[in-house]
Amino acid sequence: MKYLLQHPEPIGAENDLLGTGDLTVVARALEAAGWDGIAFTEHPAPGRRWLAEGGGHQTLDPFVALGAAAAVTERLLLLTYLSVLPYRNPFLTAKAAATLDIISRGRFVLGVGTGYLKGEFHALGVDFDERNALFDEAIEAMRLHWTGEPFSYEGSHFNARDLLALPKPSGPIPIWLGGNSKLTRRRVAASAQGWMPMTGSAELAATTRTATMAGLDDVADAVRDIRDAAGDRADEIDVMILYTDESILQAGVDVERHRDELGRMRDAGATWVSFAFDLPTEAATLEFVDGFAESYLGPHRV
Repeated sequence: MKYLLQHPEPIGAENDLLGTGDLTVVARALEAAGWDGIAFTEHPAPGRRWLAEGGGHQTLDPFVALGAAAAVTERLLLLTYLSVLPYRNPFLTAKAAATLDIISRGRFVLGVGTGYLKGEFHALGVDFDERNALFDEAIEAMRLHWTGEPFSYEGSHFNARDLLALPKPSGPIPIWLGGNSKLTRRRVAASAQGWMPMTGSAELAATTRTATMAGLDDVADAVRDIRDAAGDRADEIDVMILYTDESILQAGVDVERHRDELGRMRDAGATWVSFAFDLPTEAATLEFVDGFAESYLGPHRV
């Protein structure tokens, strides 16, 4: 399996986003330690109450942040984990994605979802109830944008006639979908290159407006269904699972137990494991980066 760190983003309204680590310092440390990827998420207009009550966090713009990470690394996969497509005009998103692909020499993966914060949709002038239709339109329009050929596309809120978007990406940009719903899984099986399920409680699932997946058994069943439905594409679909046990932050502690859990994730179908912890300082972030590498990467990789 491969391992990815979502750049730590402290929970709450007042915390310093970059107090958890300068993004270029963290990106360099990840690559030097043998990690496989880095990710940034997206909340362009989070509500103060949501932040203050511990439900969320501030973010950097993921495309700009990944551009900075691309400039100081040579190998790391660069992932938006995740970008909310209904927030964005698809052609602006396609251009940002193509730019990242080009400057990183093909290391960019566009991780996307439909979103769940109504207040953020309202702030951005997007109808929350249209998010699924807008999501599907965006996928179609972006793939046309990336062909490097003239195209037209009529969407719900735009009418694009005889466009030509250059330079085109270095190759097809992989799209990974986040979420647990049956609709998301059908989309993955039909045309996506990756799936990012979220395990957790029914309360968490309700908050993020997705189906509940209580544990790895649920994920394993869903992965089998997706790959069966994907047919000849089955082996091309990556699966990334979030590791949530914070005790792994303690270097050298319970290593065999964590290795067993990572092995269970692999057996459930994971090709990637991600980590998204609220680390208090840059020193703590770098300590985790190096401690994880010592115990779980190199010859110890699951």
